[in-house]
Amino acid sequence: MSTQTELQHLTPETKIPTPAKTPATSPPRDPYSAAESGSGNDNDNDNDTGNDPHRASHEFSSLPPVDGGRRAWLFLAACFAVEMLVWGFPFAFGVFQSHYSTNPPFAGQPNIAVIGTCSMVCMSLGSVGPLDEMRYTDNETTPLTQGIMYLSGPVVIGLLRMFPRESRHAPILGLIVMCVALAASSFSRTVTHLIVTQGVLYAVGGAIAYCPCILYIDQWFVRRKGFAYGVMWSGTGLAGVVLPLMMEHLLGRMGFRTTLRLWSGLLFALTAPLAFFIKPRLPASSTTHATPATHARPFSNLRFALSRPFALHQAANVVEALGFFLPGIYLPSYAQSALGASAYASALTILLVNVASVVGCVAMGSLVDRVSAPSCLMLASAGATLGTFLAWGFSSTLGVLYAFCVVYGLFAGAYTSAWPGIMKVVVEHERARERGVDPSMVFGMLAAGRGIGNVISGPLSEALIKGAPWKGEAGFGYGSGYGTLIVFTGVTALAGGASFVWKRLGWM
Repeated sequence: MSTQTELQHLTPETKIPTPAKTPATSPPRDPYSAAESGSGNDNDNDNDTGNDPHRASHEFSSLPPVDGGRRAWLFLAACFAVEMLVWGFPFAFGVFQSHYSTNPPFAGQPNIAVIGTCSMVCMSLGSVGPLDEMRYTDNETTPLTQGIMYLSGPVVIGLLRMFPRESRHAPILGLIVMCVALAASSFSRTVTHLIVTQGVLYAVGGAIAYCPCILYIDQWFVRRKGFAYGVMWSGTGLAGVVLPLMMEHLLGRMGFRTTLRLWSGLLFALTAPLAFFIKPRLPASSTTHATPATHARPFSNLRFALSRPFALHQAANVVEALGFFLPGIYLPSYAQSALGASAYASALTILLVNVASVVGCVAMGSLVDRVSAPSCLMLASAGATLGTFLAWGFSSTLGVLYAFCVVYGLFAGAYTSAWPGIMKVVVEHERARERGVDPSMVFGMLAAGRGIGNVISGPLSEALIKGAPWKGEAGFGYGSGYGTLIVFTGVTALAGGASFVWKRLGWM
């Protein structure tokens, strides 16, 4: 493979310096030497090629392809599984909260909800996350927990960018920390012990294990980047269906101590083999040499946050987040109070949203590779808006409400899968002005913006339904006491597609 052909497989976000001409007997050392040698030895990922031009030339010619091939697909499959396993446990914490609150030795102790909050604070990497069932978490805790989770995303990503060599070993290191935390938490006798182990320590390990997936996915996928992100993030929706049900079953049969020890062992057995495939396509030395400003000093290169394209996308992102999480909080209680559904039938609303979001994430991720980000965001917003106003607003039976859950999961659940398109727009805008930008930091800032809207949505939603406004004054769902909440959810969903209008007006 020629050098010119191989350059086409490098990520577009990275500027490629033109190598100086040298004698034929001493070929230049390209800064983007291959991530793996032709023999398949992965140790080349962690070692600089030094001053050996023949070794550099050989590694460069054997650089694995992007957007396909065995190594790229194995990387993506591992990311999907890590997303599901690492994030699934924190999002199933509502089951543990219910168990801790009603069983010894923690029954009656305060601050149980802090355990889940601490976990989400430290694990903030911007995953969209599944919607959680209301009976597992209270209205005040859930938005704050998920909101802080998003807010710390730029910090976690930036720190690992500063240490690219060490990040190669992060998945296995984080896995060990998580498993130790779970095993240690099984010996807890006070809520404080649980906060330290199941909350903080597990979250730190989870962040370390998961972050490389975000950092390396841009190296393995270029033209199909949106599809790759969508597949990876769909793992969270699947976890939101399976793990809460599994944990509830185990806790009821075995108690929390045996459940935590069992999950610790299963987590290690299932995740440890995946760590081998979470690796960069390019060696750390080459990417660091090529873009020193965005890798060595990620926190000093945040000027893109003030650019018009990013600011307008971020504004729509924040407003959309104000209403996105509300169905996850209120759908079960709406089904019970307004439609007289049983506990199982009301819980099914959240499961349907999460199942549909798996399909929506993959579909939207694939679409954003072919269509502009504003168009994809408008599609997601339009579907969520129509579903909210027509299906939820006029729901009078469980069948109609279930239809809304599917529509909402397909469209609203796929909103963040359009983020790779926003990342591309921002990177191209900064490159046109000869400024470097790390796409992962763009991702982190979008996650932080989503967290802002999420935190505000908690107290705001309580104010919206206080006193059951419109109850008895309107028909269907609008007159159930949740009418203002339904309208607010629909309006914020529509505002999430504002970038489509702004682009048509020439503002971006």
